[in-house]
Amino acid sequence: MKITKLVSALALTALIAAGATTVEAQQKTDFKVAWSIYVGWMPWGYAADTGIVKKWADKYGITIEVTQFNDYVESMNQYTAGAYDAVTLTNMDGLSIPSAGGVDTTAVIIGDFSAGNDAVILKDKTALADIKGLPVNLVEFSVSHYLLARALESVGMTERDVNVVNTSDPDMVGAFQTADVSAMVTWNPMVSEIAALPGAHKVFDSAQVPGEIIDMMVANTQVLTDNPDFGKALAGIWYDTMAVMTAQTPEGAAARAAMGAASGTDQAGFESQLAATKLFPTAAEAVTFTTSPDLKVTMDKVRTFLFDKGLLGSGAASADVIGIELPGGAVLGDANNIKLRFSDVYMKAAAEGAL
Repeated sequence: MKITKLVSALALTALIAAGATTVEAQQKTDFKVAWSIYVGWMPWGYAADTGIVKKWADKYGITIEVTQFNDYVESMNQYTAGAYDAVTLTNMDGLSIPSAGGVDTTAVIIGDFSAGNDAVILKDKTALADIKGLPVNLVEFSVSHYLLARALESVGMTERDVNVVNTSDPDMVGAFQTADVSAMVTWNPMVSEIAALPGAHKVFDSAQVPGEIIDMMVANTQVLTDNPDFGKALAGIWYDTMAVMTAQTPEGAAARAAMGAASGTDQAGFESQLAATKLFPTAAEAVTFTTSPDLKVTMDKVRTFLFDKGLLGSGAASADVIGIELPGGAVLGDANNIKLRFSDVYMKAAAEGAL
């Protein structure tokens, strides 16, 4: 689903051991935002290129530098180390990297969830149950690994029924064409390429676990507390860009074409990926999703998966080790160690025209 989603347990342990640096709490005027290529995050690059970022930064008398990373994990590591004030990431990766690394992080914008961009693909077999006993190639400890766990659960199996083979995402398409590979879990654009190969059959995808793989723009909580205008500017940038890119107008088509080209495809390719994405183009839709009771259920599944894989820290005694705050104040886990917060504050302000 992303350029790479590998959550390196060794890198995470090193970050924690080093006492991952947090951004110093202070009022300031210059902010740095990191993003990586994925259909739901391309709007950030487009907004920077077309002046939308500058428009909203100027409104609040600040500057916002938007930087594209080709390495998804590196963008999160840089944010965790304090080099960036905000970053694009998934709900699972936000919990396993910055939050587990000690950085109190707030989801400012819930942009979308995967609705088919991630998939389980079998070779010469057409039913998910046929996966039993097979080696399954995927990026270990990634959202693909999570999707496999959810897929197996749906047919009464567990990871013990298969053999996970860690595979780098650039190697996925080529690997599927070798005799050794019979099952694979990956994300777009690789899913589209692999599904078009002879003998390939999608047997499960993220549309069957709706709302569980969530794509977000998050920011350092202390930075937001000290500089609320930064959060307002991020929301203004996002929903301004949404209005352009979703419009069925020549301007909207041009925006989607530009985002497609920037992500290595074209307008048609970009729109096919959008079709497998549940985008929240309006702030009101995002607020409804974020405040739904379903979010608590999802994050409970996610934190349980991460704990089972040892990705909440080497000393974690249970999935409760990290507190996850939901809109309204409910907390999953340790209320004295809240490190991931889902906020509807800035999205609600956008919905109410209060930016």
